[in-house]
Amino acid sequence: MAAVSDSQGRPDGGAPPRLRPPAHRVSPRAIAQWAIDYLLGWGLAFVLTLGAAAWADSARWEGVPGWAADRIWWPPVLVGAVGVLMVAVAPAWRYRVHRWEVSADVVYTRTGWFAREWLLVPVSRIQTVDTEQGLVERLLGLATIEINTASHAGSSQVAGLPADVATRLAEDLARRAHDLRDDAT
Repeated sequence: MAAVSDSQGRPDGGAPPRLRPPAHRVSPRAIAQWAIDYLLGWGLAFVLTLGAAAWADSARWEGVPGWAADRIWWPPVLVGAVGVLMVAVAPAWRYRVHRWEVSADVVYTRTGWFAREWLLVPVSRIQTVDTEQGLVERLLGLATIEINTASHAGSSQVAGLPADVATRLAEDLARRAHDLRDDAT
């Protein structure tokens, strides 16, 4: 019995082929980095909404409806609850999803939360490779590499790498991209 295929030659009635996850996870220390980043961002949002609620409560505006005045402290509580949830859950979730891999001819990354993004960047299209380290990354010994191409989509990032791995990877990709460009001319 012959296998069923669609008009594009895909087996089983046209289901698109599934991409396998890239081989490497980011560093487990990336969980701490993302937790600190979320804590700083949501902490600032909490302080700002708390300050706004305190200011609005002390102002006692006459034009504010009674139902709004009675609930003036709800926004800081809501922002605080969402912030705690984000700091507690999001970094581990991100760690489970974010992966990367470099093969002989492509840099392959997977990122995202609810919507996943698989990005394959041909090494031959790489123009520059940058290594970045923010303050929190530096404290945790992590780095991010940014891979720039001439594509309209711009660049690809691999965040949460140990600093030594990021440095070696950036050097290797830059050398390989340079060698491929020299071979093409």
